[in-house]
Amino acid sequence: MIPKVFKEVIDLGDGREISIETGKLAKQAHGSVVVKMGNAMLLCTVVSSHTPTTMDFFPLTLDYREKFAAAGRYPGGFFKREARPSNEEILVMRLVDRVLRPLFPSDYKFETQVMIQLMSHDDDVMPDALAGLAASAAIQLSDIPFETPISEARVARIDGEFVINPSRTDLAKADIDMIVGASADSVMMVEGEMHECSEEEMAEAIKFAHEAIKVQIDAQVRLAEAFGKKTPRDYEPEKKDESIKDRINEAVYQKIYDIAKQALPKHDRADAFSSLKEEVKTLFSEEELEEHGGLISKYFKEVHKTAVRDLTLKEGIRLDGRKTDEIRPIWSEIDYLPSTHGSAIFTRGETQALATVTLGTSRQANQVDLPTYQGEETFYLHYNFPPFSTGDAYPLRGTSRREIGHGNLAQRALKNMIPTDCPYTVRVVSEVLESNGSSSMATVCAGTMALMDAGVKLKKPVSGIAMGLISQGEDYAVLSDILGDEDALGDMDFKVTGTADGITACQMDIKVKGLSYEILVNALKQAREGRLHILGKIHEAIAEPKAAVKAHAPKMVTVTIPQDFIGALIGPGGKVIQELQKTTGTEIVINEVDEQGVVEILGTDQEGIDAVLRKIDSITFKPEKGSVYEVKVIKVLDFGAVVEYVDAPGNEVLLHISELAWERTDNVTDIVNIGDVIDVKYFGVDPKTRKEKVSRKALLEKPEGYVARPPRDDKGRDNRGSRDNRGRDDRKPRENRN
Repeated sequence: MIPKVFKEVIDLGDGREISIETGKLAKQAHGSVVVKMGNAMLLCTVVSSHTPTTMDFFPLTLDYREKFAAAGRYPGGFFKREARPSNEEILVMRLVDRVLRPLFPSDYKFETQVMIQLMSHDDDVMPDALAGLAASAAIQLSDIPFETPISEARVARIDGEFVINPSRTDLAKADIDMIVGASADSVMMVEGEMHECSEEEMAEAIKFAHEAIKVQIDAQVRLAEAFGKKTPRDYEPEKKDESIKDRINEAVYQKIYDIAKQALPKHDRADAFSSLKEEVKTLFSEEELEEHGGLISKYFKEVHKTAVRDLTLKEGIRLDGRKTDEIRPIWSEIDYLPSTHGSAIFTRGETQALATVTLGTSRQANQVDLPTYQGEETFYLHYNFPPFSTGDAYPLRGTSRREIGHGNLAQRALKNMIPTDCPYTVRVVSEVLESNGSSSMATVCAGTMALMDAGVKLKKPVSGIAMGLISQGEDYAVLSDILGDEDALGDMDFKVTGTADGITACQMDIKVKGLSYEILVNALKQAREGRLHILGKIHEAIAEPKAAVKAHAPKMVTVTIPQDFIGALIGPGGKVIQELQKTTGTEIVINEVDEQGVVEILGTDQEGIDAVLRKIDSITFKPEKGSVYEVKVIKVLDFGAVVEYVDAPGNEVLLHISELAWERTDNVTDIVNIGDVIDVKYFGVDPKTRKEKVSRKALLEKPEGYVARPPRDDKGRDNRGSRDNRGRDDRKPRENRN
């Protein structure tokens, strides 16, 4: 049976199109679509169980995978099969999850899986910008309850013009790169990097992306209607009991308000709220606790949230006693770890990050091998969030998705401030030692100081701040430098990083509908004031990058040699370069770039580096015709002296006996001896002998009345041709000897 296919096309307005279709593939899924742009094709499916779980949260699994076959490539490694998701795939999962999750009903506890697969790749299309569209479109075709369709789009500014979903090639020329997620009436998620753009420019980029998203949402609605919009499935909603809520509210609202107003430290505050929760339980009988335990806990959280938010909106006071625009106390220290190449501690309130910097050659670059992109990163940042940082204990099971996401944000914040001529591969590692809000922004600050401590010539220092929002109707408060509790209880988590001159990266999650651009711009402006304050604290700890790397850190020297000399520097089987590394204590890396050899020399001992440079000069030395060079006699022969260029040891040439002096020379040692240093003139390759020619006599004044004698051959004999002509010009011809 031929399937009936339903299709909608989205016109991007510049000749490019995105199509979404259903009815051909994966029809047993509760919803499935194929999204196509150029030759790129994404298959997205969604399935939700009909049996509820006992979990107290919505069990949503969002999976995004790029198939190597989509790009006509094999997976790397021994096992030729896709394995665990790459960091890049995990980042796409997070981008889509953050927009979708809040739109499912809060009491929907059914296992739900959204799976997105790249089935065909196009080098001119970046599939991550299509993943949100595919996920929402698939959900719209299902009966799974979902509040409203959404979509995501990448917006870039290239040569002053905003572009939707540019190619990777075009994106390399952009000074703004953001992915925006939104419904038709609300922006819900923003993440990206910028080259020091202003707050107003960022807001304009978000608006531009939102208009494109509205078009994509309209196409989803049309597709669902043509396919046959399904009625959302019925499920047993969570129980409600307003009387229980009223009892809890009456008993503890004011107590929560008073505790919140005391500005207690994090753990003391948590203990006070926990004690109050236990007190609430005493209001109910054992039977009520058994029957309504879940509701009691839920309503306590709601009253807790309301009381804390009211305190801020009514009195402008926050949980730790600060004003809405106040930054927590900051202290910093550089050069804390004696053996690292660079280190710094950044502590803001109860959040602390310790960052280290390691310098290496291109051999230490981070290799990226994906179906959609192959390359390397010479600057990368790793973020670690151990359980002790929040006073918890739980098993460590590898790098979490949160750690990958936060590390990526901090990396994007700093990477454009690394100078393009930085010779090193630079790795920053952030260890979060304490956490109470915005450890990723502490990572940016600690990373900045550690880089400057390591002697990396940052263009400008970067700081970061996390902004929050509490709103109720027309009343709202923008919070600077939010706590962990304020993140959980608030309406926005907006992380902004930048220099004194503009924004370098951002990540925003909005939990309320219809956030106005006025509030967004106000939050950005307040964030700028906070960033500048933090930059001032960074400046107090370290005003500018160290003039040089530390004594124990490797020094890097990069030289370029002609491609023809690469083999000579490596030597047969690597003999030359291996011996050179061993004797000089350096690491040498050779890369071919634009038909030239780029040689990286890494070492802690300057003498070793200088020895490598001398060897390279020796190998690549090419004397210029007509130039004068200082040479040393290293061997004496009957017909000349073998000399070595003083500035290029190992480069030898024969100084013929006839070129030692204007006068006839019978013995080389009459003029030079082993160890003598003399000057010679270089004449290039002699066309007759096809050997390089140098001369000492060419630098000497020619004697008056000098008559040139016939040249000598390599054995020191006069080169006159016939045996009978050798020094016998006065003899008669053979036929006249009678």
